Amino acid sequence: MTCLHGRHINPIILAGLDGNNWCIGDYMRRGGYSALKKVLSEKIPPEQIVNELKKSALRGRGGAGFPTGLKWSFMPKSFTGEKYLICNSDEGEPGTFKDRDIMRYNPHSVIEGMAIAAYAMGAKTGYNYVHGEVWDCYERMEVALEEARAAGFVGDNILGSDFSFQLYNHHGYGAYICGEETALLDSLEGKKGMPRFKPPFPASYGLYGKPTTVNNTETLACVPWIVLNGGEKFLSMGRPNSGGTKIFSVCGHVNQPGNYEVPLGTPFAKLLELAGGMRGGKKFKACIPGGSSMPVLPAHIMLATDMDYDSIAKAGSMLGSGGVIIMDETVCMVKALLRLSYFYFEESCGQCTPCREGTGWLYRVVNRIEHGQGKQEDLDLLVNVADNIAGRTICALGDAAALPVKSFITHFREEFEHHIESKQCLVPTYA
Repeated sequence: MTCLHGRHINPIILAGLDGNNWCIGDYMRRGGYSALKKVLSEKIPPEQIVNELKKSALRGRGGAGFPTGLKWSFMPKSFTGEKYLICNSDEGEPGTFKDRDIMRYNPHSVIEGMAIAAYAMGAKTGYNYVHGEVWDCYERMEVALEEARAAGFVGDNILGSDFSFQLYNHHGYGAYICGEETALLDSLEGKKGMPRFKPPFPASYGLYGKPTTVNNTETLACVPWIVLNGGEKFLSMGRPNSGGTKIFSVCGHVNQPGNYEVPLGTPFAKLLELAGGMRGGKKFKACIPGGSSMPVLPAHIMLATDMDYDSIAKAGSMLGSGGVIIMDETVCMVKALLRLSYFYFEESCGQCTPCREGTGWLYRVVNRIEHGQGKQEDLDLLVNVADNIAGRTICALGDAAALPVKSFITHFREEFEHHIESKQCLVPTYA
């Protein structure tokens, strides 16, 4: 599922891609590796690159939205031992499929971004952790990496400089929890992927106990453009506190599901128009704007909202990873929540009691409502269980399970009540 037919607005990462021009020669004809050449030939100070990232207001595109330049500045400058850079390509959240298309169609942007990031933070080794269920993306990254090595953009003394950077692709095994950065680090070390307590944070104690920075695929792919064009220009493309463009993975009941790169701050109504509008002329009912772990919003709120971090937060949800799940009038919201609750129940690593036990409670209660065995007090029970999960776990998977439950009940309570009272769905027919 992709969108490479030019229906983007001011694209940075997806510009000029047609699905067949992903090789290093194609990338260089589009200006690829010019940023890395500039950094090394002009011997740009690492601090200057970090400051440009800060000016750009580039925020982590994996879901957390943490300022990238600030994150890079946490890496200890005086540390003389090994430091690591990790690209988190473990994209496993339902509704999100942007990173796999970046790796398929613009893999060298990730490699160049990682090389520049490593230079800026003094890292000599990097790993790209690829989600286990997209083997073709891993293979594509392996081919691209060999091309980059052969051309001298990765390895020892890159382009004749004193900067060396060794990069490796690592194929995961499809565990959703490994998208959490510390679980990813444990997986890279050969352990079961389970989140670590923080602090210490990865910048001080990360991979193999060494300073480590973990960035998302899309985040790193933005870096070459920022180095070439400047942080202020990147910022001007978006909104204050939300610089640049963002790739939104639009799926659900739209005519043209796919990835759309638009400036942050683009109205949701415009994004829906780019995706061809509602499928079959059905009425727009609800949207999850940032991947399945974010709160759902009804249509009237979404249509009045812009797609940037602050606007989505003001509307009552979060931008997250940019997975835009669109639902039409035929969707039963109880059944939709049941599907989400089952996912988080299945994907919990089981380390934290509130998540291990609580996700099971949420799934079983929603399941009995869906199958005509619910009670009115179950709605308050669901909210209570969600409240006792959120904020009480080592990582954010507990919150990811709790937030959809509370938002579905808040905005579509009448459907849940109808299920309980009538033992059937309020929506006559649904997909």
